[in-house]
Amino acid sequence: MKAVILIRILVGWVFISEGIQKFLFPAALGVGRFAKIGIPLPQFAAPFVGFVEIICGALLIVGLFTRLATIPLLAVILTAIGTTKIPELFRPDQGVWFMLHDARTDFSMLLGLLFLLIAGPGLLSIEGGRARIIEYRTARAKDAADDETPRRRPPEGTTPGGGIAS
Repeated sequence: MKAVILIRILVGWVFISEGIQKFLFPAALGVGRFAKIGIPLPQFAAPFVGFVEIICGALLIVGLFTRLATIPLLAVILTAIGTTKIPELFRPDQGVWFMLHDARTDFSMLLGLLFLLIAGPGLLSIEGGRARIIEYRTARAKDAADDETPRRRPPEGTTPGGGIAS
């Protein structure tokens, strides 16, 4: 399925962008934000999460280790939802509609990651290209082996055309 590339680009690009912003705007989106929402060791956690988002997001875009790259990103997005979105449900000035609006990107990323975990990288990816090369080489090796199989000899006393030898 060639359209998988669109989901890979969408999800990968959002994570790369968010990861870079953790370094560009540490007070608002990196260490400062992690400290504000109560993430332990924010000075370590924010850069670590930023690197994970950048590296795994890039792997998604190119389609390399796609399923594996979704796993740490699923942990990141589930942590984000659990620490920033779910608490909004219980604040008197926010509630369910506020949370649903605020969490639309998080839920979209969650579903995109689950899709990629299930579907894989698709044809237009490094993994897809590698699979096509392996398939091509396997087919070529099989064809070469078939060409080298010994031919059946005609039974004794007959000619290759099927007649009787004199």
